[in-house]
Amino acid sequence: MIGFGYDVHRLAPGESLVLGGVMLESKLGTVAHSDGDVLVHAIMDALLGALALGDIGLHFPDTHPEWKGADSIAMLKRVHHIIRNEGAHVVNVDSTVVLEAPRLRPHIEAMRERIAEALALDTKRVSIKATTSERLGFVGREEGIAAYAIAQVEYD
Repeated sequence: MIGFGYDVHRLAPGESLVLGGVMLESKLGTVAHSDGDVLVHAIMDALLGALALGDIGLHFPDTHPEWKGADSIAMLKRVHHIIRNEGAHVVNVDSTVVLEAPRLRPHIEAMRERIAEALALDTKRVSIKATTSERLGFVGREEGIAAYAIAQVEYD
């Protein structure tokens, strides 16, 4: 089964920027209930969607105080546990982050390692790409960040 995920967050000064479980130096960070890791959130939605298990809003509602400031990698581990309890396993994840700055290339390997570890995968099965929006739209104006992900999940 294949699942698709998408997430977006506003950017603002004074907030932290966490992507793929890695804290990045940036003049802007995500405004969010949890740590605002749009990459991990998109991956979680893709994984849950592959098995028609809802989305992260169902499993981690932003109205619940338990998820205030939550570590998205810990949430990803919970999603992995849910998938394993369904008798399935993750085959691979492919994702793209859309952000004008900072440059993500120097951090992608660390992100892949964090995500692979959370999903008990070899890093060869976790793809992360980065792009800009060529200064177009809300991402181009540095008002927000977006991430897309697809994931393949199979029953054991």
